[in-house]
This record gives sequence, structure tokens and C-alpha cells, in this order.
Amino acid sequence: MRTTSIKAIALAISISTPAAFAADLPGKGVVVKPLQSSIAEETFQTELVNRALEKLGYDVQKTGEVDYNVAYTAIASGDSTFMAVNWEPLQKDMYNAAGGDKKFYRQGTYIKGAAQGYLIDKKTADKYNIHDLSQLKDPKLAKLFDANGDGKADMAGCNPGWVCGAVVNTQIKAYGLSDTVTQNEGNYSAIIADTLTRYKSGKPVLYFTWTPYWVSNELKPGKDVVWLTVPFSATPGSQKDLDTTLPNGKNYGFPVNNEHIVANKAWAEKNPAAAKLFAIMTLPLADVNAQNLRMHKGESSSADIQQHVDGWIKAHQTTFDGWIEEATAAAKKS
Repeated sequence: MRTTSIKAIALAISISTPAAFAADLPGKGVVVKPLQSSIAEETFQTELVNRALEKLGYDVQKTGEVDYNVAYTAIASGDSTFMAVNWEPLQKDMYNAAGGDKKFYRQGTYIKGAAQGYLIDKKTADKYNIHDLSQLKDPKLAKLFDANGDGKADMAGCNPGWVCGAVVNTQIKAYGLSDTVTQNEGNYSAIIADTLTRYKSGKPVLYFTWTPYWVSNELKPGKDVVWLTVPFSATPGSQKDLDTTLPNGKNYGFPVNNEHIVANKAWAEKNPAAAKLFAIMTLPLADVNAQNLRMHKGESSSADIQQHVDGWIKAHQTTFDGWIEEATAAAKKS
């Protein structure tokens, strides 16, 4: 009789504990609608946040893919919950236009040290002593990068609607390059793939890129390609007076950016566990670069990316568990 009672108690514990634990999860019953841009390489950093939210019990929906300006508007209105790809200061005008700090919750820095700018292949840079974008005002130098036969340099540029495209166009005009340089805007993944093919065939290349992204792992600055400086700062919109000179005295046309997780402010205030998570999560830029390169080399399916997230969590289990513990504690204090 005693043995039966012990077994019954043990069975009751085994059945009830998971349910009781689930009931204690701060996100239980709360829906999360994530967003990111159409850049597939942003999926890894977004899915890592999703995975942490799921661990906290949130009902995370499939990540929507929209243009950045649409994402800000949707999150500000509460139609979506968060995105993990807020670039500061690059997207400051988009952020402010959608409501700024009154509409968004943004605490902490998710990814630090995101660089942007212009690069050319090192072979051409060394041969013609090209180190500054403004040198392409010389038609003879610009023609080196002509890919379509119109005599102008073809620069691999940004997707239409991206802020970087507006900056590039502003700088082309400001540096007197309108007659010698064309920014090719379109599907960036396709354009930069063509650029890589051109480079591998031994032809000069000129392109805009950013980190974290796989390009700088494939074409290594200092070895394969070199960053070009610009003669002075030139940025559109409210940042027209922004000084983009770096601490080392060089000016590449863009300040170093940080990436943040931004969420609907009202939602974050009601969900202290998620708010705390958003504030404390950090992801090394080098880890994103490495994952993006794996995607470029063929591991780009949804299943592949989920495996990459699994691998990162396993390799940083203590850190990941620490985020969950802090977030859970924040919910209990509220």
C-alpha cells in the first residue's frame, strides 16, 4: 500500500510539474509578431531573439519580411511587436518619423561596431594609387570600374528604399561624381554576387557594403580589397551636419553603427520579461559575419539557419541561460 502511494505521488509530480512550470513562464499566452527586412542574412540574429522569447513562454509567430520603413510603422502602431535590426544612426530619420522614443522601446545594444562604406579591389587600388572615392571624378579612373560599357564606374549599391542608397546618392552628388559614377540599385544579393564573379575573373570592382555581412569574409579588407575614404562628410536628411570622421581620423562616409532590438513601447511595458531580454541580449558581430558566410556557401535554408541558431546557443549556453534567468526575474519583480 505504501509503495503504491509513493508511485502515485511520483506520477502526479511528473504529470503536474511541466504544466505548473509552463504556467510560471512570463510569456505564456502572449503573442509576438517579429519583423525583419528581406535580407536573408538578418534571419540569424532575429531567430536568436525569437528562440529566447519562446524559452520565456511567448507565442512567437513566423517572422514577417517587409521594408524597413514599413517595419517601423507596423511596430509603432502595434500591428507587429519587434525587430532586431534597428541601425543607429543610419535609420534615425525612419525611427523618428514613426514616433521615436514615444512609440518604441529601445534599450541596450544588440550588435556593436557595424561598419559601412566603399571598397575597391586592392590590385587596382595599388596600381593606380586610389584611396579616396573622390578620385573617381577622373573619367580615366572611373572607367576602370565600367561594367556595362557606358564609360562610368559601376558601383554595387543598395536596394531601393534602403537608407544607405540615399546616402550614396547624396555623396556621389556632393563629391562631383554624377558624371563618372553610377550606383546600381536593385537586389543587393544579386548585385554583390555579380561583383564577386567580376572580382574572381580579375576585373576591377567598386562596391558598397556593410558589416555584419558575408562579403567581408569573402573579400577581406586589407588583403583582397581596401576601404575608400571620402573627402568630407555628406549625409542626407536630419543628419546633414553629421561628422562621419572616425576616431582614427579617417572618414569613410558613414559612422560606425550599432544595431538594436526595437519593440512597440506599450507592449514592452506590459511584458517586462521581454523588455529585459531585449535590453541585455548581445551578439558579437564576428559571429554574424561567420554565420552569413555559411549561408553564402550554401547553408541558407530555414532548417540550416535554425541549426546555426541551435549551434550558437549550445556554444554559449551559459550566456543564453543567463538571459532567460534575468528576464524571468524582471517579470517577477514587476
